[in-house]
Amino acid sequence: MAEMGSKGVTAGKIASNVQKKLTRAQEKVLQKLGKADETKDEQFEQCVQNFNKQLNEGTRLQKDLRTYLASVKAMHEASRKLNECLQEVYEPDWPGRDEANKIAENNDLLWMDYHQKLVDQALLTMDTYLGQFPDIKSRIAKRGRKLVDYDSARHHYESLQVAKKKDEVKIAKPVSLLEKAAPQWCQGKLQAHLVAQTNLLRNQAEEELIKAQKVFEEMNVDLQEELPSLWNSRVGFYVNTFQSIAGLEENFHKEMSKLNQNLHDVLVSLEKQHGSNTFMVKAQPSDNASAKGNKSPSPPPDSSPAATPEIRVNHDPEPASAATPGAALPKSPSQPAEASEVAGGTQPAAGAQEPGESAASEAASNSLPAVVVETFSAAVNGTVEGGNGTVRLDLPPGFMFKVQAQHDYTATDTDELQLKAGDVVLVIPFQNPEEQDEGWLMGVKESDWNQHKDLEKCRGVFPENFTERVQ
Repeated sequence: MAEMGSKGVTAGKIASNVQKKLTRAQEKVLQKLGKADETKDEQFEQCVQNFNKQLNEGTRLQKDLRTYLASVKAMHEASRKLNECLQEVYEPDWPGRDEANKIAENNDLLWMDYHQKLVDQALLTMDTYLGQFPDIKSRIAKRGRKLVDYDSARHHYESLQVAKKKDEVKIAKPVSLLEKAAPQWCQGKLQAHLVAQTNLLRNQAEEELIKAQKVFEEMNVDLQEELPSLWNSRVGFYVNTFQSIAGLEENFHKEMSKLNQNLHDVLVSLEKQHGSNTFMVKAQPSDNASAKGNKSPSPPPDSSPAATPEIRVNHDPEPASAATPGAALPKSPSQPAEASEVAGGTQPAAGAQEPGESAASEAASNSLPAVVVETFSAAVNGTVEGGNGTVRLDLPPGFMFKVQAQHDYTATDTDELQLKAGDVVLVIPFQNPEEQDEGWLMGVKESDWNQHKDLEKCRGVFPENFTERVQ
């Protein structure tokens, strides 16, 4: 019997819930169709909008904080492996090995401590902050359902109030056959029954309205107080969270800086002991180097960087096969007037070249390497070099080396050289070394120099990665 009773109670509760859902659905349909008014609270709706915004912001912050923690953990692992590599390559007889190992251990502990404090002071606080939102969200949804119940009960009661007058008219003027056929004393009882039934329905509707209104108002009042308070609390929470993260990160980097300085000192002591084996890092041309005017020089048209030139490490002359057959050796210091006879012929002094020999001279200068003359005293372009100095003939002052353009380059400023593929450029130093930008060289096209012999008119800057060193 008890089991049957419990089943009856369960069935009754299910039926009641189903009836509530049907009543709410019907009420919402009537409200959407405009056949029933809906209770509005603009202030509360604004609070709900703020609540949803606050929830979305908190959820995003929690997600980003978890991503940050994952990154810290990844950096910890990378740092640990790097230190392990250092420990493996650090030979036992090298000074500072124990100190380097101790630094690696402290580095690992520092990363672990930083990660754990972020979890305790930021992530757990975030989880606690967001933990209050699900309950409030559920209560907001329940308040919405109770508001529909309240509107439904109110509409039902109002409909009974409207029907009251119709019932009174109906009772005063019986129209049914039963009422007409009944005797006078019986008609009075029927009228009394109808009045009692109408009053009972009206009383029940009124009780349901009062009950629904009470439940709704209790929930509404609580949420009206909690939602603004929750919205205002976001400022303090954001301040505390980001202050904690910033403070932890600041302390972490301070301690890590100390460890890095200690490791640097250990390596300095190692360098001093093995100073003769110092590894020199040489700068290499790069397409990504800073360009003139804080711009990178444009990459070559085929997007392939210029080949790294082969740098000669001695001053031996070029192989004889590269020179013109029959080339004459430089004469002795007792014949300074004939010192300009090189590469199998006599070159005229500067400014004395015959007009018909311009093309041949230019071709010869492009095909022959620069000749280095070791002499005690020689007259070159009107300048005497004494001692055992090295003189480069018929080249601009300060000449360093030659390059050949591998791609066309269009000048974008008045101080730049316009290059065509195949042009040979004589590289010279900048007048003011501070003006040189990485990736750019100063030079004069060989054809312009042979024609004008005037640096002021011919020199200009050009991107190094458009050229290849030929000498």
